[in-house]
Amino acid sequence: MSDTFQRLPSLNALRVFEVVARHLNFRRAAEELGVTQGAVAQQVRGLEADLQIKLFERLPRTLALTDAGRAYQASIRRAFELIAEATQALRPEPLHLTISVTPTFAAKWLIPRLPDFTGSHPQIDLRVLATERLSSFHNDAVDLAVRYGQPPFGPGLEMQLLFGQQIIAVASPALLARLGTPASPEDLPGYPLLHDAHNAWPQFCQQVFGQTPPAATQNLRFNQTALAIDAAVAGQGLALASRLFVEDDIEQGRLVRVFDRAWLPDAGFYLVAPRKARNEAALAVVRDWLLAQAGSAPVAVR
Repeated sequence: MSDTFQRLPSLNALRVFEVVARHLNFRRAAEELGVTQGAVAQQVRGLEADLQIKLFERLPRTLALTDAGRAYQASIRRAFELIAEATQALRPEPLHLTISVTPTFAAKWLIPRLPDFTGSHPQIDLRVLATERLSSFHNDAVDLAVRYGQPPFGPGLEMQLLFGQQIIAVASPALLARLGTPASPEDLPGYPLLHDAHNAWPQFCQQVFGQTPPAATQNLRFNQTALAIDAAVAGQGLALASRLFVEDDIEQGRLVRVFDRAWLPDAGFYLVAPRKARNEAALAVVRDWLLAQAGSAPVAVR
């Protein structure tokens, strides 16, 4: 070992000195270090004896650094900063990424799949921003968004189709057992209809059956598709939803399809990101994972 290193004071004593020099108070230094006030004072006395230099002036209610102590404090603080920087360099920062989705997309599609992502990519700190509002990549610090519609979505953006839309009518088996299964839109007035913010029943019936549905005797309206789906599971009426959002409920028997036909709108779900990404590495991982998950989704067919 170098003679220079052998002559160094103990690292623990230097740490205590740095903390005491910041607080100029043994009690507060002891609280930060989690030791007794006496232990702090003993470390300082030992350091001064080892260096044969007085580092503090003991005043009635406080401490004051001597000129030598003040100069030593600046160097020791910088030395600890260098140690902290070197240690941090050995511990890579987690990759952070914020994805913006609608609450329904989050609840019915993304969240059930997240255990696979977190298990496969523990190095990425994923933040899910679930909102009906169109998030801003700049103001909301969003890195990636899932947007429903038709491109283009704006200048300076890259987009990739995640999956197309397939709208189906669903209901709980208990409701259909009680009321029967409707055969056509003419039967809908006998059923409570559940609506979300899209209010898609008229378009669904027009596109699928070529006719406008007669007025329902009972309607329940929700501001989110997820709520309409939950109401359908609870047996409160017929709901329209993306097949991707209700496939688990259908597989588990909580919902059944009311009609064999589906409506395939021209719009779809797209991955959208700025061309100049802030977190390119994390963005590539999350985007590839989402596309892989969507690849296992059912194919949209009539």
